Amino acid sequence: MTAAIRLFQPDDLEAIKAITIEGFTGVSVDHAIEKALGTVGDRDWKWRKARHVDEDVTADAAGIFVAEQDGEVVGYISTRMDAEAAKGRIPNLAVTANARGQGIGRALIEHALAHFRTKGMEIAVIETMESNPIGQTLYPSCGFQEIARQIHFAQRL
Repeated sequence: MTAAIRLFQPDDLEAIKAITIEGFTGVSVDHAIEKALGTVGDRDWKWRKARHVDEDVTADAAGIFVAEQDGEVVGYISTRMDAEAAKGRIPNLAVTANARGQGIGRALIEHALAHFRTKGMEIAVIETMESNPIGQTLYPSCGFQEIARQIHFAQRL
């Protein structure tokens, strides 16, 4: 089944937060921190990761696109742009478990890349965790090449 991709609307916010929590379980820095160090500040990793969506909306709501099937939001992608550096960035991409394997993630990436091109960006970046085999396969198949690896450290204060 094909998904229609459209611009984010404020009514989509809770749906994409839920998709974020589902999609980033086991593959987010916030989740890894909680697994290693426990709950931080009486808030769980899900609360912290959902806040990233709020940040995306505040930064550029017109750069968030949702995939919809039968009137239900089944995925989304957020974008940010640095016009001076001509660099587009994809901070968040997630698809519901039931809609995975249908090419929706790929379609969302292609939509974001087209958006970057129309805005004059010359490069696009996306990152993934080592614990995310889907991202490690999908992103290169969409034309991204690995540039560098990063290691995250954390400690209790």
